[in-house]
Parts: sequence; structure tokens; C-alpha cells
Amino acid sequence: MTQRQKTNWLLLGGAALLVAWPLLFVKGDFEGADAQAGELVKELSPNYKAWVEPVFEPASSEIESLLFALQATLGAGTIGFIFGGYHERRRQQRQTSVTSGGNELES
Repeated sequence: MTQRQKTNWLLLGGAALLVAWPLLFVKGDFEGADAQAGELVKELSPNYKAWVEPVFEPASSEIESLLFALQATLGAGTIGFIFGGYHERRRQQRQTSVTSGGNELES
């Protein structure tokens, strides 16, 4: 097994540990920062009235999680597409300079 393969297996094991640890050992009721902040505001200032109301309220927390995951996926896909385009453009520029006999240094 090469050093690169060992490193990959170690990284994969570390990622699995990061996923499994909270699921196995952390107990408690988790809620989002927005809900915690809302509860704190109600506790500190019971007469507080919100300035605006949500435009859309999902029917359940599962739908809310789905929409959040979809938003994250679209954002990550967009960023990946942009970086992939830059990478491909740079690769083609290098290939063009090599085939045209350019004297550019690869960085």
C-alpha cells in the first residue's frame, strides 16, 4: 500500500469518526440558532414584538430541513461549477502555450 493510499484511508477514517461521534455520544435536544435566539429574546424582553413576519412558513421541520439542504446543495454546486470553469480555462491556456511553443513557466 502506497503512502498516498494510507493517507486517503486515514482521512476517510477521520471523516467517518467525525460523523459517528456526535450520533453515538452526544445526547440532547438540538434546535437551530434562530429558535434559541427567539427564546432568549422572549425571556429577556417579554413585551418584544417582531418587526416582520416570515413570508413562507414550511408545514413541518422536515420540509424546512429539505429546503435548507437544497439551498446548500445549489450553493455548493454553483461554487464548484465556477471553480471548475476557472480550472478548465487555466488548463486549456497551459495546453495552448505548450503546443504553440510558448516559454511560460507552469505554476
